[in-house]
Amino acid sequence: MSLKQKITEDMKAAMRMGNTKQRDTIRLLQAAIKQREVDERIVLDDAAVIAVIEKMLKQRKDSIAQYEAAQRLDLANIEKEEVTILSAYMPQAFSDSEIDALITEAISETNAAGMQDMGKVMAILKPKLTGRADMGKVSALIKAKISA
Repeated sequence: MSLKQKITEDMKAAMRMGNTKQRDTIRLLQAAIKQREVDERIVLDDAAVIAVIEKMLKQRKDSIAQYEAAQRLDLANIEKEEVTILSAYMPQAFSDSEIDALITEAISETNAAGMQDMGKVMAILKPKLTGRADMGKVSALIKAKISA
């Protein structure tokens, strides 16, 4: 079953159970997927759907930080619930040791010697880590390894 089909099935289940928060969050996700498909005139595969979910998660996390800074915990809690629902569709995250091993492998594969080779390393890692690791964190780890 594709990820889009799973999302649709979860939507139906949420509607049957009367779970309005999950239903509304999944509707937002389906709308974002449909918007991207219409804009680009393509049918999204699982990797592209994961990219949409990642974008939505990043938006929610940014909102949480802003709401908490403004002492609006009620709104922050709503966003946290959405993060929990959306995170269920993400693939299993890599552990720190697995990420470290992949970074080391990519650096040796590209013979990266300095910061100018950062793009080559990221080009190898991005397809492997998309949706399974925080790319900002990965970028910082690569910088630390290359500059060491």
